[in-house]
Amino acid sequence: MNSALKGIRVIDLTEALAGPYCTMILGDLGADVIKVERPGVGDASRKWGPPFVGGESAYFLSVNRNKRSVAIDVKSPEGRESMRRLLEKADVFVCNVRGMESLRKAGLDPQTVRAYNPRLVYCSITFYGQSGPYAGRGGYDIVAQGESGLMAATGEVDGEPMRWPVAIGDLTSGVWSAMAILAALYARQHTGRGEYIDQSLLEGQLSWAQVMAGQYLADEEPPPRLGNRHANIVPYQVFKARDKHMIIAVVTQGHWHRFCQVLGLGDGVRDDPRFATNGDRLRHHPELVALLESLFSTGDAEQWLEKIRGADIPCGPINTLDETLSDPHVRHRGAVIEMEHPMGMIKMLGSPLRFSDNPVTYRRRPPLLGEHTSEVLGEFAASGNELKGEGMFIPGLQQACTPLFARG
Repeated sequence: MNSALKGIRVIDLTEALAGPYCTMILGDLGADVIKVERPGVGDASRKWGPPFVGGESAYFLSVNRNKRSVAIDVKSPEGRESMRRLLEKADVFVCNVRGMESLRKAGLDPQTVRAYNPRLVYCSITFYGQSGPYAGRGGYDIVAQGESGLMAATGEVDGEPMRWPVAIGDLTSGVWSAMAILAALYARQHTGRGEYIDQSLLEGQLSWAQVMAGQYLADEEPPPRLGNRHANIVPYQVFKARDKHMIIAVVTQGHWHRFCQVLGLGDGVRDDPRFATNGDRLRHHPELVALLESLFSTGDAEQWLEKIRGADIPCGPINTLDETLSDPHVRHRGAVIEMEHPMGMIKMLGSPLRFSDNPVTYRRRPPLLGEHTSEVLGEFAASGNELKGEGMFIPGLQQACTPLFARG
């Protein structure tokens, strides 16, 4: 099989989530991803658990397939020379080192690296970006959710601000970064030159507010907290059936007419002046919801969903994650994959990308720390001096090196 990014070499100096997720996407698309880790310590997320598979965290395993791991101390003279040899022959460099001064000391700043490899696509992923008054500050995903304005509008109407249960700022920044890298590689085909990409977690998180921000910029009214309601469409929310919660999305006027018909609500509800149009339903939301909640409480969710689906109205159950991962459609689409690992068989989500001619591939399980150091540096004619410390724990090294990396 062909791979879309076959022949593209990526040097990955990232840890935690945003950067590793970005480079895993590139690896799934066929790129040769070389993950550079601190000797004896590695990516900090290797220890973020439980749960663990053997001695490796499920967190780390979930975002680091299709990569080779090399252990290099980028602060040492030998390590800096190794990084230079890697980057001289690379197509893409992704790093989440947040301090530009730290990058300069290691010889890894954009100006230095792009001077000796002008075809390189250099992607920096940091919390605030490398410019602006907050450049250089660290942060985690939950901070981005708060500062972006989204947490203030998330949660129940009378509740407190609520974070998403997953790191959407990190994951979104990983996707945006991968998209930017692909665009830069395409542009390089025409210009012969690489690109410098300055991606921030905060802006990645803010991108979720596209419509919300547009509405605020139009009327200068901060978005209220609505719980599971839609700000502009009714009924478009969560309802409780007798056995579980479900989602119903009645968006068009045609939906509304069919909705009333299949639920036996009749013309009296359909044409009620309080509910006749979406604008009417929005103004009289509490009355309509009370009517529907009373109806739905008399039957199980699948009973109602079968009727509503039959009328071609979008709807579905609120599943627990185990229900989703065992769903026959999800399984058919190959959402869950298995890979053999020295620590044991591991399961993880596969890529959501589906190609007819250049499919994603799962060629490499998540690597052990420094597993490919000799192999990779041998390919780049390394002297071998920088291999010391491979696979060993060096007391104090993690604390000394951690500030080099961005948070989040």
